[in-house]
Amino acid sequence: MSTWKPPLRQVSLRVLCFLPHVTATVSTTPKTLAARIEDLLPQTQCTKCGYPACRPYAEAIAAGEASYNQCPPGGQEGVARLASLLGKPVIPLDTTHGVERPRPLAVIDENLCIGCTLCMQACPVDAIAGAAKQMHTVIAELCTGCDLCVPPCPVDCIAMIPVTGDATGWDAWTQEQADAARTRHDRRIARMERERMEAEARASARQASRAAQAAPEAAPAALSNDDAEAKKRAIIQAALERSRKKKEEMAKLGAGPKNTEHVSAAVQAQIDAAEERRRRLRMSDPNADPNEDSNDSGSDTPR
Repeated sequence: MSTWKPPLRQVSLRVLCFLPHVTATVSTTPKTLAARIEDLLPQTQCTKCGYPACRPYAEAIAAGEASYNQCPPGGQEGVARLASLLGKPVIPLDTTHGVERPRPLAVIDENLCIGCTLCMQACPVDAIAGAAKQMHTVIAELCTGCDLCVPPCPVDCIAMIPVTGDATGWDAWTQEQADAARTRHDRRIARMERERMEAEARASARQASRAAQAAPEAAPAALSNDDAEAKKRAIIQAALERSRKKKEEMAKLGAGPKNTEHVSAAVQAQIDAAEERRRRLRMSDPNADPNEDSNDSGSDTPR
């Protein structure tokens, strides 16, 4: 089993010069517990721990939501590393998440591959090259042996071949390989987020273009509706004006309404209903004088 040495903490040296004095200060940026835990994980991004990647697993350990013995690729040495960091006892690897094993390499059978790209979409570190309807291949130097490309393959053309002999866990994996795998995983996540945002931007642009094309068609309909409302108001205004003039002419000739003092209840109800209709018509006319009496005839009809 290899001898593990803790990674050196990054230290930045800052020199501030002020004449005639020179002051040297050393500043460090301490890492969070989750980040320090992540540094000790093999970065295979295999999800065997029960989390979607190594970083979420590290955060769960730091929060006390997961145990530090759930990483099969790290093996028993990985458990020991985490126990040392956390100040906890070394416990056995939880084999319900998988067993410590030699590191495998994904190999694609070229004769069976149909170029569906599903394995490429599943690979967390972009270790598979290919194109739609073209034969795919695994870049051996980049494969972490995570097994994630196997389940989605519809023709079962991917095999996981052990390539490290009897070496398992961290004996089959180096810190340099882990760091490189983490970098590729982070780049993949950033690329996928960028592609998602670009796709949403294109969808928004298409929607805006369709809306702009539909606007000229909707404008005549809206204009037609406005014309209809204006025409209706003009008809109402003309009718009210004719009624007012007719009442004025009849009043000048002494032909105003008769018997307005002693009317029956039924007739008075009809008069009130007519006045109410005229009042509503005036309210619907924006050009009508709101202070003008709805009884244009000037009669003393009871209200």
